[in-house]
Amino acid sequence: MAIQPPKDLPSEPTNDDGIPAPTGEANLIDTDYVVGQDNFSGQITLSLDIHSKVFLISGGSILLFVLLTLALQEQASEVFTGLRGWLTSNLAWFFISAANIFVLLCLALVISPLGKVRIGGREAVPDYTYMGWFAMLFAAGMGIGLMFYGVAEPLGHFNAAFEGVTLGASGERTDWAPLGGAEGDAREAFRLGMAATIFHWGLHPWAIYAIVALSLAIFAYNKGLPLSVRSIFYPLLGERVWGWPGHVIDILAVFATMFGLVTSLGLGAQQAGAGMNLLFGIPTGNLTMVLLIIAITAVALWSVVSGVDKGVQQLSKINIGLAFLLLLFVIICGPTLGILKGFFSNLGSYASYLPALANPIGREDANFSQGWTAFYWAWWISWSPFVGMFIARISRGRTVREFLIAVTLVPSLVSVLWMTAFGGTAIDQLLSDNFTGVRDAALELQLFTMLGQLPLSAITSFIGVVLVIMFFITSSDSGSLVIDAITAGGKINAPVGQRVFWAILEGVLAIALLLGGGLVALQAMAVSTGLPFTLVLLAGCVAIIKGLMSEPR
Repeated sequence: MAIQPPKDLPSEPTNDDGIPAPTGEANLIDTDYVVGQDNFSGQITLSLDIHSKVFLISGGSILLFVLLTLALQEQASEVFTGLRGWLTSNLAWFFISAANIFVLLCLALVISPLGKVRIGGREAVPDYTYMGWFAMLFAAGMGIGLMFYGVAEPLGHFNAAFEGVTLGASGERTDWAPLGGAEGDAREAFRLGMAATIFHWGLHPWAIYAIVALSLAIFAYNKGLPLSVRSIFYPLLGERVWGWPGHVIDILAVFATMFGLVTSLGLGAQQAGAGMNLLFGIPTGNLTMVLLIIAITAVALWSVVSGVDKGVQQLSKINIGLAFLLLLFVIICGPTLGILKGFFSNLGSYASYLPALANPIGREDANFSQGWTAFYWAWWISWSPFVGMFIARISRGRTVREFLIAVTLVPSLVSVLWMTAFGGTAIDQLLSDNFTGVRDAALELQLFTMLGQLPLSAITSFIGVVLVIMFFITSSDSGSLVIDAITAGGKINAPVGQRVFWAILEGVLAIALLLGGGLVALQAMAVSTGLPFTLVLLAGCVAIIKGLMSEPR
């Protein structure tokens, strides 16, 4: 099915920021603020329309960070390593608790009368078909992550659980097994490993995205405020949201989006480089990854210039098609019956282990809860302004209940099937065929090593490399559109040159972090920017309830 907006949509008036006015009854917020009133609009080589304070502080800070990281690579690596360790070890309980709150809020809104509120007004109709909607939100949400961790995480958790608990000299646990592990019990280790994986890729991350997206959509499409993170806080801050409190919120959103995004871009570059080395003998190393990031950023620029309908939509359509073909191939050529049965049994394992995995206090599995879960939640939260704003832009016309069910359940179920197929196949190769190649391979090579044991490995590995690159591009162009909207004071029709600037800066920042500390540096910055934005989201939970309660149902 072609991903196109419905042809019979009525022509609707738009605000000055390019956002359609509500259709039918909606409770607009009466504010004297005019979108763009704090913007600088003019010509400096390129046409600009920017929120001066937000753009200059966020853009300047990121450029300064890039320069310092490149100039002091050795010192930066030490700082990043220490920062990531301190944050995840001391604040794991906070990240886990916050993610639980987001899941519970989504559930409460679905079953409450507030679920009847329609995004965009009582008479609004969806801008995109279900197929187009699902394709875009899934491609933007976690495409690169599924490619990178689809084999590595289920297999890693299985191995850690199977090996069981190990203690250091002072009695502390040194293993990475989730919960108490399942030493020597392959069946239970498989259940626990898959449950831990689904926990990281299911309801919790998508609930984080859903809360941010719903908040942005309601305050933009129903309340008539700019499509910017600061708008969510109008019920709490009032007119002060247009001053420095709002500037700080939007600057934090830019930082979180940028560093969360480049973490995924760095993972994608590592995996694409490893795949190209395997297929074509192209040397791995920093030079290859830098050239790869430059080339992919150049392609992303085309998509950025083309906009959502021509660029992001078309690339998302290609991504979903290729991903579905690869998934179908693994299901057919892998342990088919085991994958199909495993999909349902893994959901059962997830449900049974969920309370223990989501427990924020009294955990003995410090390596797992801090090194895996806390990092993941910080990473998802740092991605949330980017993914949330993008989902908000494409979700007008849906009811709150429809929106939350679709955004949390549908991608979660697809993630379960993906992890079951790819991770389950790798574990089956280990247990049934005694093939240890995947287990012993580097993380970025595990997908290709698993595919190497199936027919047509050269073709499927090439498709895997293409998918990583394509997800890389859609993440970059979607992120550029979102950051540009934030730094343009909430406008979504700002000059194209600004989007080009942010797309280029994403690539430059990814290169700087890879050279200044590698994967640890990328993860450290995702966690550190996720921390302050978690506080922003928790406050936003109160604001969205206030906003929905004032809407007609």
